[in-house]
Amino acid sequence: MSTLNIDRVGDITTLTINRPEAFNALNSEVVSGLAAAVRDAADDPGVRAVIVTGSGEKAFSAGADLKELAGMGPDLAHQTMSRGQQAFRAIERAAISVIAAVNGVALGGGFELILACTIPVLSTKASMGLPESGLGLIPGYGGTQRLPRVVGEKVAAHLMLTGTRIDADRAYSLGLTPVPPVEPAELLSTATAVAEKIAGQGPLAVRAILHALDVGRDGPIDTALGVETGLAALAISGEESTEGIAAFLERRPAKFANPEGRM
Repeated sequence: MSTLNIDRVGDITTLTINRPEAFNALNSEVVSGLAAAVRDAADDPGVRAVIVTGSGEKAFSAGADLKELAGMGPDLAHQTMSRGQQAFRAIERAAISVIAAVNGVALGGGFELILACTIPVLSTKASMGLPESGLGLIPGYGGTQRLPRVVGEKVAAHLMLTGTRIDADRAYSLGLTPVPPVEPAELLSTATAVAEKIAGQGPLAVRAILHALDVGRDGPIDTALGVETGLAALAISGEESTEGIAAFLERRPAKFANPEGRM
């Protein structure tokens, strides 16, 4: 049985973590598989967005597989954490939008995966937390860095130091998702609607925005503004904007071609 199911419908690829017996815990196979599948989707000009979710009704992902981590020495643990960080960073900076459809519990690495995705969509049954400190551990897949950038240092410190879980409404109020929580039966349709909306935009423009966001996330604003200027100039002079502007003026839906290259 595959630990990661990959399904494509039209221009959207859905990745489902398939370890329900382990609450979709993230072992090395799943982590590397997620990064590879997102990379493959980004490299396929016919795919415009990716959805990541968990199998079953209880868990998006309960976090790193503790059975796999238990007993590791420092060298092997360092290698494992580094590979996980690299995989999540690849997802975060991929040239394609990655929508997290959070169907249940998301703890530890599961929460860190959500933080690495472009846009989370939450079920009302979703709950999130970084409980590592209660196990004598710390978040190792980017949580100590990404969470403060979203919710602020004080809130992030409280969540990590106490191991407190938050529900979907609290996550929405903290700005962890721009989409109000939805009933479980509506989760995938809502995530798909977000993905389809992105898929209908100019694909090169979407890639350029994702790249600009990544550059500006941690870099000096002047450097990021320079990158934005270059990308905006390419967009203005490109065939994609010619079609987009013409469609707007003619009051018709734009028909964007699949890109042959990247901006």
